[in-house]
Amino acid sequence: MTTLLIDRIDYLATFDDQHHEWRDAAMLIRDNQILWAGPRTEKPDLPVDETLDLSGHVVMPGMVNTHHHMYQNFTRVMAQDDPLFPWLNTLYPIWARLDDEAIYLSSKVAMAELLLSGCTTAADHLYMLPNGARLDSQIQAAGEMGIRFHAARGAMSRGQSQGGLPPDNCVEKEEDILCDAERLIRRYHDAGRHSMLRLVLAPCSPFSVTPD
Repeated sequence: MTTLLIDRIDYLATFDDQHHEWRDAAMLIRDNQILWAGPRTEKPDLPVDETLDLSGHVVMPGMVNTHHHMYQNFTRVMAQDDPLFPWLNTLYPIWARLDDEAIYLSSKVAMAELLLSGCTTAADHLYMLPNGARLDSQIQAAGEMGIRFHAARGAMSRGQSQGGLPPDNCVEKEEDILCDAERLIRRYHDAGRHSMLRLVLAPCSPFSVTPD
């Protein structure tokens, strides 16, 4: 375990139920848990491994992004004025060429942007997994970036040949989706209170999944 002292904070806003706010404040963090926060004059006398001087800074809780599609980072300027269905029809053939490296890199870019804007917790709905792409690569990126992450294993099982919107080469078989979801939960899901990684099951919209 490592303990971090965030010291000499000009202004600390907790946004807790009591609306605590302090000037000349400090915080103690051990691994991924806040141990204490308050005025520097009341700082506990605990050994620390690292000190971060935040003189001249305001500190507040990290923001939370509850819905993202990080793989779309690389195509976000395309067909941007189109309504939803024409937009999807333009981009599905492009997304169908994604691979595992593209999932990893687009996730890392998106997570960096979120962290730089003050977001420390994010959920991402990844439902495009073509060409051997796996949710594992996005989870790897989250671990490397240090963001608290809810990885939503999305799915599309209803292609155009079944009356769905996405091309058939963008969808998966139901049995494959279920098997991969079970594998991911067993390997990665952490239900603990201070978990940095949780798994969510997230089938896509009715126009892209079968009733089953």
